[in-house]
Amino acid sequence: MTLVPSIGTIKDTGTPKGRGVFATRTIAANEIIEICPVIKISTPFEQLPPEFQRIVFHWGALAQQAHISALALGYGMIYNHDNPANARYKASPDGDVLIFTAARAIQKDEEITINYNATAGEPVSTADNWFQTTGVAPYIAGPSSEDDSSPGKAA
Repeated sequence: MTLVPSIGTIKDTGTPKGRGVFATRTIAANEIIEICPVIKISTPFEQLPPEFQRIVFHWGALAQQAHISALALGYGMIYNHDNPANARYKASPDGDVLIFTAARAIQKDEEITINYNATAGEPVSTADNWFQTTGVAPYIAGPSSEDDSSPGKAA
């Protein structure tokens, strides 16, 4: 699979979320945003330290590779949460990369977001409770905040 360079850039969100990835140009619906290689971790998500739970993907659910978590390279671990999100993600058929695509048109300078709650990387979920159900505290750069939409994910 050919890697596609990201069409985003990292900037401060101006919110308690800290950094985020922002579109460097208009991105069409269903356009590939980024293809990220992953590092597979053979420790089940539930057994990982909380610091890792905030940044890994539940690869068993995404790639049908039981008891595996994956650390996305590139901007893959920087996309912030939103519900609904403007991007979705999926594992490649061979399970070696994570593919991020636009769920809808994304405007230049708009933050690119994914949904940490949705099944299999979809942009919308009926519950917005990833941080509560996983027991992982959100990471917030700077002063403490009750905002639970900061970086972290598991699919």
